[in-house]
Amino acid sequence: MTSLWIDTHCHLDASEFDPDRDDVRRDAAARGVVHCVLPAVERANWDAVRQLAHRHGDSYALGIHPLFTGRAAEGDIDLLAQALQQHAGDSRLVAVGEIGLDGFVPGLDMERQEMFYRAQLRLARQFDLPVIVHVRRSADRLLKGLRDLPVRGGIAHAFNGSVQQAEAFIGLGFKLGFGGAVTHERALQLRRLAALLPAESLVMETDAPDIQPHWLYVTAAQRAAGQPQGRNAPGELPRISAQVAALRGVAAHDWALQVWRNSLVALPRLAALVEPQADALPGAVVVA
Repeated sequence: MTSLWIDTHCHLDASEFDPDRDDVRRDAAARGVVHCVLPAVERANWDAVRQLAHRHGDSYALGIHPLFTGRAAEGDIDLLAQALQQHAGDSRLVAVGEIGLDGFVPGLDMERQEMFYRAQLRLARQFDLPVIVHVRRSADRLLKGLRDLPVRGGIAHAFNGSVQQAEAFIGLGFKLGFGGAVTHERALQLRRLAALLPAESLVMETDAPDIQPHWLYVTAAQRAAGQPQGRNAPGELPRISAQVAALRGVAAHDWALQVWRNSLVALPRLAALVEPQADALPGAVVVA
């Protein structure tokens, strides 16, 4: 029985993949990762994620990441609206993202982030698309924006909040993205969430090349000694997911089936893209 996976958040356009991007994607496919969702982070990479999605049979999202709002022009919102309109008929455009708020990185203008966040929620409403939301020490403000400007759900990427915040996102129609961070034994709260939240509320992601699982992570001391940081890749998703399955006490294949279904609920346009891939593989996940 073949387990198939959807990496719901992968930055395959990142410069870390410049030397071997196609090989990385082929390796992931060989490990059962049949689809990757490639969120944009700023206007400069909208074309890159779209072209990569078409090249590899994947999908993409268009948006402005909160960490890039400092160098974004306010006119970029109008350009994003134009891009969403231009590609509205592209079946591989599955969301507005990566958008959101970041309360962790010092020196960011939260009010400016909020302006871009809410403007992009309005675009998601206008084009009837789900959103992929960056959540880092910002869950309550993000939730307020979603209550003020409801969208058709999406994914709270790299979720690491409280049970109450998780339930609030779920209540607004969101799935919660879990990735490499959950493999670290010291991430006790995150591992509790992965084990206890409703099975239908989670999706799996890598955030490659970032958020390395424990087997790729290099400590500050090791980096100071000259050891480079490990590069995360979409091919790590089955191993990451297997650890979540173990935390939940379920078989990896059963978990693959569950999060496959969850991903299609979170990003409905995925269904037409991935179900033919699943049907083409003997013994693969069959979506009921």
